[in-house]
Amino acid sequence: MRFSIKRSSLAALIAAVGALAQGQGARLGTEFGISAFERECIKCHNNTPAQNVPTPRAIREMSPERIYAAITTGDMQTQAANLSGEQKQRLAEYMGGRPLGSGALGDASLMPNHCPAQPLGDPTKGPAWNGWGVDAHNTRFQDAAGAGLALAQIPNLKLKWSFGFPGGVSAFGQPSVAAGRVFVGADTGFVYSLDMHTGCVYWSYQAKAAVRNAITVGRTGTGAAAKLAVFFGDMQANAYAVDAASGALLWTKRVEDHFAARITAAPTLYEGRLYVPVSTSEGFSASTPDYPCCTFRGSVAALNAATGDQVWKTYTIAEPKPTKKNSIGTQLYGPSGVAVWNSPTIDAKRRAVYFGTGDAATEPAPDTSDSILAVDLDTGKVRWVFQAEPNDATLGGCGAKKSEACPEHPGPDWDFGASPILKTLANGHDLLLAPNKSGIVFALDPDRKGAVVWKTNLADRQGRGTSLVWGGSADQRNVYIGLMSGAISAIQFATGEKVWTTKLAQPGARESNVAASSAIPGAVFIGGTDGKLHALATSDGHELWSFDTARDFTTVNKLAAHGGSIGSIGPAIAGGMVFIGSGYVVTSGMPGNVLLAFGVE
Repeated sequence: MRFSIKRSSLAALIAAVGALAQGQGARLGTEFGISAFERECIKCHNNTPAQNVPTPRAIREMSPERIYAAITTGDMQTQAANLSGEQKQRLAEYMGGRPLGSGALGDASLMPNHCPAQPLGDPTKGPAWNGWGVDAHNTRFQDAAGAGLALAQIPNLKLKWSFGFPGGVSAFGQPSVAAGRVFVGADTGFVYSLDMHTGCVYWSYQAKAAVRNAITVGRTGTGAAAKLAVFFGDMQANAYAVDAASGALLWTKRVEDHFAARITAAPTLYEGRLYVPVSTSEGFSASTPDYPCCTFRGSVAALNAATGDQVWKTYTIAEPKPTKKNSIGTQLYGPSGVAVWNSPTIDAKRRAVYFGTGDAATEPAPDTSDSILAVDLDTGKVRWVFQAEPNDATLGGCGAKKSEACPEHPGPDWDFGASPILKTLANGHDLLLAPNKSGIVFALDPDRKGAVVWKTNLADRQGRGTSLVWGGSADQRNVYIGLMSGAISAIQFATGEKVWTTKLAQPGARESNVAASSAIPGAVFIGGTDGKLHALATSDGHELWSFDTARDFTTVNKLAAHGGSIGSIGPAIAGGMVFIGSGYVVTSGMPGNVLLAFGVE
């Protein structure tokens, strides 16, 4: 069997899918398309398929339009007959890595708001919010000079401009600011370079799949030939270096071959190496008896920033091996899972890199799941492991319909989704601050192999009411962490003492504030699944300012865009401005496709 597009009306196909998307609301997205693929396609399209049948990896190299045409009007329509229209769309978008129709819409050359040509400035001079955590320690704290925003000015923040992502349905890429520009990725696979003050567009680059992570800006090396590049990964586990001035590709590298691998967190650039975390969507496969569950294992790879060549790669678990066959003869594997969902943290003093891991997909769960790992910066050798929750084997597909691959004793899914924060105390000692989905914030001693210094439980319902997912920010005194219960808490990181908690959601509402927070002197910013962006005083948590992003916007690129939930990313704050994408659906919420820029009038 072959995948092919007939010459019929691809435009009509895209239009039809667009109409379907309008009706799907918050359920639209690519997160769960893998389950449809594994239920209907994996029998033939496995890792060792018959002749002329493409592997899952080969299918993921195809465009979503090509896949959608094959399963609706092409050679595979009979095999996909059991799928609904929504399932076909989501399958094509998951395997193709971006929304249907977006590839023809998002190029900067089609936009009316081109910037006048001018050279790119020095990113080390002037205000910047570079990458996920603004610094190598992932503090998400911008000092006064970089913020350019005084506490008294925050109530006067106004929307300066908005930029719409054509064809987008999830604004899940955190913007980065450097050299007077905003660099941001989109679920359409496009990365954009915009002017930070006006939102005019310099260039776009289209990756092979959606770009969910923050962009990291830096040089490919130290010599005269080194170029200023933007580094990022996509949802098919490809890493990229693109010329920051022109948008031209410098190199690309597939970091992991597993078809369900993805790069969801920002790579970290340090001393000419790019440290790339690898996560997965394989967990949704559990309810499919024909799928050989499960073979993915998380990792962090160190790449040469100049060439993309791999220097080292550290897996979080041993290579999966065959375990047993299920009742229909499908081979099962283990161990598996333990993805890395967060941006690595650099400790130059100890020549170490720290990152958190997810839960296992199969039993027994290894001792590196739900853990903080310390890895040698130069060699990738694991130095120590702190495990917060043992025996946590969780598969996303193990709901009402379970298969024999599902863990017999499923865990609570209490992984580390957030980047560890490295902070120095007044006495010169360092702490790693690590919030966990259990609702507990751990402070670990990096000089004692991750020994627990203190732990503070923010949960409000027997340890399950307040998951801590995307992480916090830390100034010189406190760490500020958003809660699933619709609130934000401040903890004094020297002692673990709770300082204050501010409820942001209305009583009885189901809004969540697990998105990452961002702090400047005197204030902390955080968004919520209700679409509201808040600024609170760090002294006592009272609200200084808020803005409801869940509405329509007329954008600088003349696209009718709309905002929605802020479910993961935090704002980038630099040069007197605040930048945030609005419209990311995690499991429920409001989609959107807009980037917003605020400044003081």
